[in-house]
Amino acid sequence: MNRKTLALGLALALVAVIAAGTTWLALSSPSANPVPPAPNRLEQVVQRGELRVCSTGDYRPFTYRDASGAWSGIDIDMAHDLAARLGVRATIVPTTWKTLMRDFQQRCDIAVGGVSVTLERAKQAFFSRAYVVDGKTPITRCENAERFRTLEQIDQPGVRAIVNPGGTNEQFARQNLKRATVVEHSDNNTIFEQVIAGHADLMMTDAAETKWQAKQHPELCAVHPDQPFTFSEKAYLLPLGDVVFQQWVDQWLNLALHDGTYARIARPWIG
Repeated sequence: MNRKTLALGLALALVAVIAAGTTWLALSSPSANPVPPAPNRLEQVVQRGELRVCSTGDYRPFTYRDASGAWSGIDIDMAHDLAARLGVRATIVPTTWKTLMRDFQQRCDIAVGGVSVTLERAKQAFFSRAYVVDGKTPITRCENAERFRTLEQIDQPGVRAIVNPGGTNEQFARQNLKRATVVEHSDNNTIFEQVIAGHADLMMTDAAETKWQAKQHPELCAVHPDQPFTFSEKAYLLPLGDVVFQQWVDQWLNLALHDGTYARIARPWIG
């Protein structure tokens, strides 16, 4: 075999090896055989035909569950509107403030009902855009309104501040009250009756709730609800990391806040 023939044979063999390698790389390349992405929550909800909504049912005007099990409130109606825009049904899943995050992560697509935006919650879930600006402020019997205008006045020996355990109300009270007595009451639907009956002197909760409760109970007065002690926002809890679902919910909420949907739903509750 002469040198030319040998060189040609080697060249052809090299070309064959390169071609085979190229073919193998193409077949094994992710772009050639892409793995379909996992369905996002938006797709899952539509495929399921159901939006699972966690809510506590004890925080009017946002969420309420009566003795018969019927649900109402601004955020409950908003959740039904969200489901209707997706063409699915909304199923409300009862939870509590203590178990909200666990129940949301295990059982729900969204959590609603006056959920405050906190950094701790943001470690475990996404939030939608905010739809209410709020803050903690006192509510008390009207004859005591001037006694409890400042945290210094409230944080005195003998003062009883009542809280519903597990949420931001309890956190705020325990962070700021060192001399006053913090009284736990597990049923947030009856907690304001405890203040009326004299079993507690006041409650510190979100201004929106103090305004609504003061309308329902003439004996109670919201103390400076337009100048609360803190700044906070309300938003909806969404699955951590699911940008597709978050963006869709944000767009829905943005439209609802500007096309009259939210105002129409909120009007019977807050006027």
